[in-house]
Amino acid sequence: LVHSKDSKKDSKTATRSPTKHHTGETIPLIRRDPSHCQRTGFSPAAASKCDWIGPPDRLSNLRPIIYHIPENETPLERTLRHLRQDTEDWSHEFWTNQNFTFSKEKEEHVRSQLSSKGLSERDDDGRKRTLSSEEMAVFYKHFLDKNMTRHASYNREWYGRNFTITLLMARVALHNTWRTLTGQTRGTGREKGKST
Repeated sequence: LVHSKDSKKDSKTATRSPTKHHTGETIPLIRRDPSHCQRTGFSPAAASKCDWIGPPDRLSNLRPIIYHIPENETPLERTLRHLRQDTEDWSHEFWTNQNFTFSKEKEEHVRSQLSSKGLSERDDDGRKRTLSSEEMAVFYKHFLDKNMTRHASYNREWYGRNFTITLLMARVALHNTWRTLTGQTRGTGREKGKST
């Protein structure tokens, strides 16, 4: 899985390689040092033959995935893996930013409400004051309304990416089935030193 010599080279590549979106639009795929490894610190054994799913990230709350790189990976399999990884990184970045904004604005709302009541953030015993569920409901509704367009845009992109991923997975499965039926062996799709 991670990290044969080829896959190490793969993780250090920083190039763009386009793939077709389901709408016909070309999506640039950005390969960079894998943040999913850096943000979790977990790494599967080099001999692993499957994808690895890590614990939830403390910022995005998403579980990072390290995708297995098969021997002699075909160009189609590589395109699929890159799109899946790019989608994971894109989603992680979105929810990291969104969760940070939510937490920051929530704290500001609580402070503002307490201040309007003439209260400090902590009570006489040093415990942090909280608002009632009704008072917090006002903030939650305001935050959702303000970010409705942003969330809708994320959902459209997420569904589009996953539709494309599903089509690519079907193509890979059909290609592998055909290769099995015709007795073909896996070619040298991933030559040494050329993994991307």
